[in-house]
Amino acid sequence: MAGVAAIAIGVVSASAQEAGSQAQNQENTEQAEQKKGGDGVTLLDKITVVSRTDESAIDTMASVSHVDAESIERRMATTQQGLLFAVPGVATQSDANRTASSINIRGLQDFGRVAVIVDGARQNFQRSGHGTQSMFWLDPELVKQVDIIRGPVANTYGSGAIGGVVFYETKDAEDFLRDGETWAGSVSGIYETNGHGWTTSATGAYRFNDAFDVLGNIVYRDYGSYKDGGGDTVPGTGFDVLNGMLKTTIRPTENSELKLGWVGANDSWTEGANAYDMDVKQNTFTGRYSITDDDNSWLDLHINAAYNKTDLGQTYLKDVNQFDSTTGAPIVVPAGSQTTYDLGTYSFDIWNTSRFDTGFASHEFTYGGDWVSDDVVTANAGGGMDVYTPSGKRRVSGAYIQDKLTYEWLEVIGALRYDSYKLDGSSGEASGDRLSPRITVGVSPFQEGTLQGLQVYGTYAEGYRSPTITETLISGLHPSGVKFPFLPNPDLKPETAKTWEVGINYKQDGLIQPDDALRLKAAYFNNDVADYIGGATLSAYDPTSGCPRVTGAIPICYQYQNFANAKIKGFELEGVYDAAWGFLGLSASIIDGYTVSYSGEQEDLATIPSSQVTGQLGFRFLEDRLVLGGEVQYNGAPKGNPYASDYTLVNAFATYKATNNLNVNFRVDNIFDVKYTNPLNASTTSALYEPGVTFKLGATMRFGG
Repeated sequence: MAGVAAIAIGVVSASAQEAGSQAQNQENTEQAEQKKGGDGVTLLDKITVVSRTDESAIDTMASVSHVDAESIERRMATTQQGLLFAVPGVATQSDANRTASSINIRGLQDFGRVAVIVDGARQNFQRSGHGTQSMFWLDPELVKQVDIIRGPVANTYGSGAIGGVVFYETKDAEDFLRDGETWAGSVSGIYETNGHGWTTSATGAYRFNDAFDVLGNIVYRDYGSYKDGGGDTVPGTGFDVLNGMLKTTIRPTENSELKLGWVGANDSWTEGANAYDMDVKQNTFTGRYSITDDDNSWLDLHINAAYNKTDLGQTYLKDVNQFDSTTGAPIVVPAGSQTTYDLGTYSFDIWNTSRFDTGFASHEFTYGGDWVSDDVVTANAGGGMDVYTPSGKRRVSGAYIQDKLTYEWLEVIGALRYDSYKLDGSSGEASGDRLSPRITVGVSPFQEGTLQGLQVYGTYAEGYRSPTITETLISGLHPSGVKFPFLPNPDLKPETAKTWEVGINYKQDGLIQPDDALRLKAAYFNNDVADYIGGATLSAYDPTSGCPRVTGAIPICYQYQNFANAKIKGFELEGVYDAAWGFLGLSASIIDGYTVSYSGEQEDLATIPSSQVTGQLGFRFLEDRLVLGGEVQYNGAPKGNPYASDYTLVNAFATYKATNNLNVNFRVDNIFDVKYTNPLNASTTSALYEPGVTFKLGATMRFGG
């Protein structure tokens, strides 16, 4: 039964046109840019990072969204929640620590169900407990663009992504430097009234020659605890974070490129009613090589390698009474003690696309493989490994083939992926493998007239997620409050997602006037996740449960178990109308989700977020140098959450390019100071209220030569 989720507005990445009409489209694009000062929706017709066959979001026969640099600037985001605001089907959970986020797509999150990738590096850090499970740290100031695939159709992006993929691309020197510049720099400052938050950022880039450039960026944020819509300070929501990145691009030949990058974060905050100081250091190192050859259409090769290291320390600020996780005896953990969570993730990814014709049809044949290794080491202040997040090793690998066939009005995609995994730790080991297919068929029935840009498609896709170390190997006694055992489950079955999706893509230029454009995507989906993994409470009085009676403990146990199914279905809509005067956007997503036990009992899926409807309207003035607009978002509370309620947010924004080197940005979030909670942050016992009215003012000064 569950609730209804996410309707949102975002700017849809509009389409690149079909190969047979590229010349005409280039002419249309140039004309539109001349009429609209170069800032029209035609400039949003960009190849998405998630595409491995050179497609834009509007041309992809899947639910894909694109957040571009202009949208990022307008949102003035402090956290991932702000950066992904209004992207349909996407929500975030962040608890009080707003800089660490878990991303939810179509009601699925945590334990790798959503693959979060930064410059090709998987972000797999996970810490179990009361609150956000999966976390990553990436400052919005470092991000150039974000691409999102919803559903398990992204079978070329590694194992486990049954919810979808979020791919972040950080800034490049090539985009920052203007034509003719050898070097450039910028400094930015942002002030937020709620929490009295300051953000300072500096960027510098240098072009040694056409074959070698480099860019660096550093960001510092210092925020106090914010006030909710009721005027109450929300404790523990303050933080200070230092982020940085360094990226260089080397072009050995005209058709090859090597990108080397580093992204780092150092974040501090408090938790547990000021009982713990938290400090994290995350470093991501990436290397990406690509080579294409226009004379040999069989070569479009990409090789990615990455290492991501996350070290999280929890320091006790006062003496805390606990239970020994092994013996159950009462102990006192003295102030200054530490619990640590360390994760090292190695990943390797290689693929190639070959393009050729066979008779009447053209083919884009993609084939490749990937490998990911997670090494988790945790230590508990009371001795031994952390009971919630056990130490262990996990290896996941896979290989795939995909063929995209095109014949005039018909497109067909067929794909097959093989996945294999193995994990081991002190409580046991597990392994498994599977083949997962995908088939997509799309037709463009109209070759002329207003409906010429309409495409209808249908997809069946399967995805495979192996159990994680925590889900499989968690063991020991609950250390605080009440005492009860956690039970490992090496017999956990992997989750298998089977999704049907029917959708439309529609693109039209010159719909009402010569310089306008409309981009629209809509889809209905039905995702049936077999053997869904969730936490189960077992009774020690049931002799078949395997739950032992422990002296001094309450008569229950906690264990991750397979449910028969998680059933999730919904509808999503995303569109934007763009013209010389401005833009208008609307997007919608309705989602319903619940779990079904093997005995047939149904229960609301706790990870279903609010339903949402968001509208956006913007106007351009002064030859596009000034943009004024606003957003209205309605949120409907999901079922089964006693703290969630319906609410409506109204935001306003303004961007002004005072000169070619000075930008000023202004934004007001939650204008009417509504008191509300994100359902993903509200449990059955408490709720975390989000910020009330917040004014933001920022400016960026640029220089170069």
